[in-house]
Amino acid sequence: MQPLRQIPACCAVLVALLVAGCGSGGPSTGTTARSPSPAPAPAPSRPHPQPRFKVPPLLNRHDVYAADRPGMLSPVVRGFPERVYVPNSESDTVSVIDPHTFKVTGEFPVGALPQHVVPSYDLKTLWVTNDEGNSLTPIDPKTGKPGKPVRVTDPYNMYFTPDGRFAIVVAERLERLDFRDAHSMRLHHSLHVPCPGVDHMDFTADGRYLVASCEFGSSLVEVEVPREKVVGSLPLPEGSMPQDVKLSPDGRLFYVADMMAGGVWLVDAATFRRIGFIPTGAGAHGLYVSRDSRYLYVSDRTEGAISVISFARRKVVHQWVLPGGGSPDMGGVSADGKVLWLSGRYDAEVYAISTKDGRLLARIPVGRGPHGLCVYPQPGRYSLGHTGVFR
Repeated sequence: MQPLRQIPACCAVLVALLVAGCGSGGPSTGTTARSPSPAPAPAPSRPHPQPRFKVPPLLNRHDVYAADRPGMLSPVVRGFPERVYVPNSESDTVSVIDPHTFKVTGEFPVGALPQHVVPSYDLKTLWVTNDEGNSLTPIDPKTGKPGKPVRVTDPYNMYFTPDGRFAIVVAERLERLDFRDAHSMRLHHSLHVPCPGVDHMDFTADGRYLVASCEFGSSLVEVEVPREKVVGSLPLPEGSMPQDVKLSPDGRLFYVADMMAGGVWLVDAATFRRIGFIPTGAGAHGLYVSRDSRYLYVSDRTEGAISVISFARRKVVHQWVLPGGGSPDMGGVSADGKVLWLSGRYDAEVYAISTKDGRLLARIPVGRGPHGLCVYPQPGRYSLGHTGVFR
C-alpha cells in the first residue's frame, strides 16, 4: 500500500474517515457485568438484510402482539375445532384434549421422543417434532388426524422465519439451526451455533434477528435471519440454564427464563446486552404473553407454580401455586385468553389454569412425559413456531 502522503488530498480524507470507523462494527458479544456501565454502550452495527426478506408489518408498532387479541382468528383457522394437542415424550404419542369438557378425546402414536407441537407459518398444519425419531408428524387441525411423517434430522423444536420462507428446525444435540423450506421441509442451509443445548428462541420486532437460548452453554446467541448467520454471543452467569425466550410487547426487551437461576433475564433487543433479572421461582421454564399484552406468565416447573410478571412494572405481581404440587412446563393461552394450559412434565398430566385468579380448573391425565403442548386455534395472522408464537 502506498504511503498516505502520496494519495491525493480528497482520497486522504476518505481513507482517514474509513480508518477512524474501523472496529465499530462486528458481532456483539454482550456483557457479564451485573452493575450498569457509566454510559450505555452503542448498539452494534449490523449488515443490511437481503432485499428479498419481507416481513408483514405489525398491526401496532408499539405492540408486537396486537394481532393476538381474543376473537382475532385468521380466516384460515375459523371453523377448526378447539383442541389441546399434547406430545407425550416418553409414550411416543399425542393426546388430544377437548378444552370445553377437559377430557381426552383421542390419542395417536408418533415418532420417538415427541417434544413440541408447532403451528405452521400459514396456520394450516400442526407439526409434531419427533426428536429421536428424526421426523415431523403433520396434523390436520380440521380433523385432528395425523398424516405421513416427514424425515427431518434431530427436530427438538421448530420455528419459522418471519417472512414465512423457511422453517428453522432446532437440532439441539447437533448444535445446529437447520433452515428448511417451510412447506416441503427440504434442507436449505445448516447453521452451526457455537453453544451446546440450543433449544428456544424469539425474533426482534422487525423479524431480522433472532435470539436463541443455549441450555447447556449458559449463554444466548444472536442470528441475523436474512443472512442465516450468527452475529453475537451473550454469556450468562456460570451455571445458568436458559430456557424459553419471549419478546416484550414493545419490542425493546427479550425475556429469557432461566431454570437454574429461578427467574427471568432481561436482554436489550437493540444492543443484545443483559440489563436485569426478575426472580420468579425454582425451575423457571416457559413464557407466555397474556391476550391483552399486559402480563407474562412464567411456568416455574420445580416450584410447582406460575409467576405473573407485569410488563409495565417489570416485576412479579402474582404467583399461583398448583394445589397438591405439579411440574408446569410448556403450553399456551386459550384463544379467549381465559385459560393458561401447561403440561405437567413429570406427572403425566395437563393443567388448565384460570388467568383471572390462578385457580386450577382441571388436572387432566395424559401420557408419560408431556412436553410442548399446543392450544389450537389461536388468534394471529401467522405463526413463528414453537407451541404458538403468533403475530
